[in-house]
Amino acid sequence: MYIEQLKNKKYSLGSYIPIPLGFILLMFFNFLMSDGVDTNEVIQQTISMIGVNLTFVVLVGPLAFGLLLVLFWVKFVQGQTLRSLTTSRAKVDWKRIFFSFFLWGTITTAMILVLYYTQPENFVWNFKPEKFFIFLILAIILVPMQTSFEEYLFRAHMMQGIGLATNSRLIPLIVTSVLFGLMHIANPEVGKIGYIIMVYYIGTGFFLGIMTLMDEGLELALGFHAANNLVGALLLTADWTAFQTNSIFKDLSEPSAGFDVLTPVFVIFPILLFIFSKVYNWKNWKEKLTGKLIVTNEIDTVANDSKL
Repeated sequence: MYIEQLKNKKYSLGSYIPIPLGFILLMFFNFLMSDGVDTNEVIQQTISMIGVNLTFVVLVGPLAFGLLLVLFWVKFVQGQTLRSLTTSRAKVDWKRIFFSFFLWGTITTAMILVLYYTQPENFVWNFKPEKFFIFLILAIILVPMQTSFEEYLFRAHMMQGIGLATNSRLIPLIVTSVLFGLMHIANPEVGKIGYIIMVYYIGTGFFLGIMTLMDEGLELALGFHAANNLVGALLLTADWTAFQTNSIFKDLSEPSAGFDVLTPVFVIFPILLFIFSKVYNWKNWKEKLTGKLIVTNEIDTVANDSKL
């Protein structure tokens, strides 16, 4: 199983602390520095100086680099295999990654197009071929690295470390989900919508954490997160979001706490979990989400490995 598989190895719990602690301290420092500062205004000033695409690189690049740091640490400092960091299966299931990516990418595209055709007054055509295709290349490279960094940090490195330290599944689910949400507290969306949007960020953390624990691997979360950020960035931008890009459409509407915050967490995400549970035959929800770690002599590393 995803966390249990490491109980048979002699990993130092202390080796799980430096990267999460360093990131939390950096996150706290950034929050203090941004307190009282209009983050969106800073982004707009940066865009006016170096342009949209370079601003995107400046914002996303450090997180993309963070992926390399986490993978290097796990592989060469902890001595843990990248396979065991990613999944409990005998090998990484790329079909799961692509299924999750294309499922959520298709749903996201459909929702944006429906809004565009039903509420055309809220959108403008933002497509500028030269700038868009440069951004497309940058996004295809950097966004999956950025989202994978967040998944490998929270749902892999931290979840496994906290799970081993507490012999629990529920504690790492709660801690990593809350920290994942708090990571976004300095985003300009918070200033625009208010702290109610933390329900969305923390709720997304719980959704990705539940997905990881139930599926005994990170693959579905990797695919979903990459699709969420990449497809969204390519299709739609707004002047009040963290990702202000050379996308195809621009949203002129005012965000609402109901549709933009509550609907995904309490309607869409539960439906997605239901779909995944049927496709991959998830069972024993209570034990997998709240139970203690159970270690047997032979851990079935291909449990729930249903194929599409």
